[in-house]
Amino acid sequence: MSTGSHKWKLDPRKHPKLFWGVSLGVGGLLYLKVWLPVTNIGVPCPFHALTGFYCPGCGITRAALSLLELDYSQAFRYNSLLFVLIPLYAMYVIASRKKIRRASNWIMTAMLIMTLAFGLLRNIPIFDFLAPAVIR
Repeated sequence: MSTGSHKWKLDPRKHPKLFWGVSLGVGGLLYLKVWLPVTNIGVPCPFHALTGFYCPGCGITRAALSLLELDYSQAFRYNSLLFVLIPLYAMYVIASRKKIRRASNWIMTAMLIMTLAFGLLRNIPIFDFLAPAVIR
């Protein structure tokens, strides 16, 4: 018989994907909203540090912070690729789960090509608007 006090537990053995998803989400929020503001120590991009060029991921942490503050235009300026890849990744997951192999392969290929092209173009002077920037 139930005593009325139901304890909510996230058992990693029963729901490992949910457990790790929640854990990563909470860890990410703690990093973005607690660690960064308190320490002002972010994760530097090793590619940018070594070469001086922007990788496709440069600006994603700042974009995530801007998204948490609902500043979409600034998030877009930090890393516009994020706004293209998120919906494509959702389509990829759906196609993969529905076992639509041809579509999922095409989507993954498109995401890979876009990521490589974005990484290359954002370092060419004529496309400098793709580099992470602050709107003033």
